[in-house]
Amino acid sequence: MSKSPASTNAPRRRRGRDILLGYALIFPAFLILAVFAFKPLVRLVELSLVKPNRFGTGETYVGWSNIMDILTGDEFKEGLWITTKVVIVTVPAGLLLGLALALLANRKLRGIRIFQTIFSSTIATSVAVASVVFFGLINPEIGRFRDVRALSVAHSDTALRGIMLTSIWQTMGVTFVICLAALQAVPDEILEATRIDGFSAWRRITRIILPLISPALLVLTVILGVGAFQTFAQVDLLTAGGPAGSTETIVFKIFERQDPGHISEAAVMSLGLFVLTLGMTLIQFGVFNKRVHYGD
Repeated sequence: MSKSPASTNAPRRRRGRDILLGYALIFPAFLILAVFAFKPLVRLVELSLVKPNRFGTGETYVGWSNIMDILTGDEFKEGLWITTKVVIVTVPAGLLLGLALALLANRKLRGIRIFQTIFSSTIATSVAVASVVFFGLINPEIGRFRDVRALSVAHSDTALRGIMLTSIWQTMGVTFVICLAALQAVPDEILEATRIDGFSAWRRITRIILPLISPALLVLTVILGVGAFQTFAQVDLLTAGGPAGSTETIVFKIFERQDPGHISEAAVMSLGLFVLTLGMTLIQFGVFNKRVHYGD
């Protein structure tokens, strides 16, 4: 018995309505991105191709050579190197410390929620607040630990360590919360089976737990990496880029060039930072996504 045209077209109409509904639901988000992300990005490209006069009252078109000159210049390279050091240190350290605290706190013990609250407390702390806290700890004049040479922000060879320590402490809370949530989602039956099979604690963590929570670790790696590339408030409040420019990250260098005469240079550095951050994120997903275990 053949189907009527009406019954044949009904699934197509439903599919068409579902597609329209989907576009309608994402349109507000796309509109927000267009106004606050895509449009400023286009403006950055426009500013990168011109060179304003000293007072910012006129612009001269210089083309792509302006972008290449700034991105290959010493200022951008220095900022990139300092930012890279922050990323290399703070991302693994923040991830490992947060994971270690989550493993310690993922226990059914009396009073464990007190420790879980303490470990996650930095998630409610902004970067500015964390910077002020460490200003009172490692400031070379009034800091509680001002005599600790290894963390002194008064010396160019150690100042970046204080910035890194602040970043690690501030991000530890979100790392702990996400890792703890992932650990609590691991089925107790699997862990009990590993104990019966005689798995050591280390083998249980490396062979069972880490693969099961790997999606959360991947997301955290991306979040911490993007945040480290955008390090600014710690530098501004603790060292103001000093001593001798030893803590001037890319974002801080962009901030220093906000006057009309240097806005083109700031725009080029912003584009460079955008490309670097995007590239790092794509590489992380491309490399680590192959090692991530997604449960059925």
